[in-house]
Amino acid sequence: MSGLTHFNASGEAHMVDVGGKAETQREAVAEGRIFMQPETLERIMQGDHKKGDVLGIARVAGIMGAKRTSDLVPLCHPIMLTNVALDLTAEPDKNAVYCLVKVRCKGQTGVEMEALTAVQVALLVIYDMCKAVDRGMVMDGIGLLAKSGGKSGTWQRDV
Repeated sequence: MSGLTHFNASGEAHMVDVGGKAETQREAVAEGRIFMQPETLERIMQGDHKKGDVLGIARVAGIMGAKRTSDLVPLCHPIMLTNVALDLTAEPDKNAVYCLVKVRCKGQTGVEMEALTAVQVALLVIYDMCKAVDRGMVMDGIGLLAKSGGKSGTWQRDV
């Protein structure tokens, strides 16, 4: 199990001890999309969905998801986030909503999981709010774009 930090020498899952790590400014950027029927996207864009402002509610839910990541992912550390910026953009040419999240903290462990959780929660809320009219929506392309800070430094996904 070498290389997998969430397993001890006996192969048992454990929470990584970050107590000896230096506090650094950390940032992670993640993205994802939800694809839907053109009529569904039109309702979202017009703001006439009977459940309310779909993108506004999804944005708040995504931010809340980032803040609650350690409650959802068993071996994640609770982190004091300094910023969560979540943008949702309608893409009529793709019949999709694109989600881009940037999460920051000053701490001893990274915020990749928080950024990924924020994307997924925001997209799940869009699904939840629109499922009555479009159960065939598909979330796709959820992934980390970049991270910085900590001992491993900066990483960026090749696109």
